[in-house]
Amino acid sequence: MGTLFAIGEVLIDFIPLQKGAALKDVVSFERAAGGAPANVAAAVAKYGAASSIITKLGNDAFGDFLLEQLAEAGVRTDLVQRTSEANTGLAFVSLRDNGERDFSFYRNPSADLLLSEDEIDPEIFHAGDILHFGSVDLVESPMKRAHLKAIEAMKSKGGLVSFDPNVRLPLWSDPEECRRTIQSFIPKADLLKISEDELAFITGIEDEEEALASLFTGEVQAVIFTKGPDGAELILPNTKYTAEGYKVQALDTTGAGDAFVGGFLYQLLERKATKDSLTEVLAEAHESLLKFANASGALTTTGKGAIPALPTIKQIMECIKKGSESNG
Repeated sequence: MGTLFAIGEVLIDFIPLQKGAALKDVVSFERAAGGAPANVAAAVAKYGAASSIITKLGNDAFGDFLLEQLAEAGVRTDLVQRTSEANTGLAFVSLRDNGERDFSFYRNPSADLLLSEDEIDPEIFHAGDILHFGSVDLVESPMKRAHLKAIEAMKSKGGLVSFDPNVRLPLWSDPEECRRTIQSFIPKADLLKISEDELAFITGIEDEEEALASLFTGEVQAVIFTKGPDGAELILPNTKYTAEGYKVQALDTTGAGDAFVGGFLYQLLERKATKDSLTEVLAEAHESLLKFANASGALTTTGKGAIPALPTIKQIMECIKKGSESNG
């Protein structure tokens, strides 16, 4: 089985102890390890595959905490760099009553943005591996150039490249720059995950079917279109597979999309999917892939934070079984 390499931000999510309050009114928080790439890597590790995080942390207590949390989650941290030039990134979150979130980020810049292309070793990647990234660390920075080098290195080895834009507009000075940057990276991915609330913004197209079709550009072989509690669609150039979501009592939606992606990529690793075999694997295993990923994402919303709330495989299989029984 190959390894999942996730590149990008690793930060502290400060989760409020009360829901339904605006961020300015929150009195107390609890900390949780976060950052979309870290969440995906942790999910893959928890489900039983090898995963590694490529990032940079500050020489501070928060960086120490994150390294401990990642190692505890089973994620390899030997590729994590440290620096005294910037602090570890922080994100303060406020939760609405339905578990949805508002963010306030502290990173101008944060340590992760200082990871340079010279710190990417192309020899770490192999055929059978997957490189996963998002858009948060694609702002103009050394880290953006590190992404480009890692993507090209993975491609040269025949590995898969996965992209979840995970749009966070407060981190960009200009929404158009965010859109253009995401559009420039989409053609580099073999597998693209996009949520329904991001589709029109990223593509600039209001018609859903037309917008989804426009995503098949460059190297893109498949698109995963997620719709929160309503499930997800797996779209291939000439085929679409649909899976319903699982109904749960959502406490905190932080990391739900990342848990979905982690569950999906874990199964691709388990099935030894490669760039050449991806569409065949997706066509053959679409039902189990989507069910596992949907359950992974749904169950993560029932706890606080992302990594701490990740379910076990046993819980995922019980959720799938219960869903099948209720639908039967």
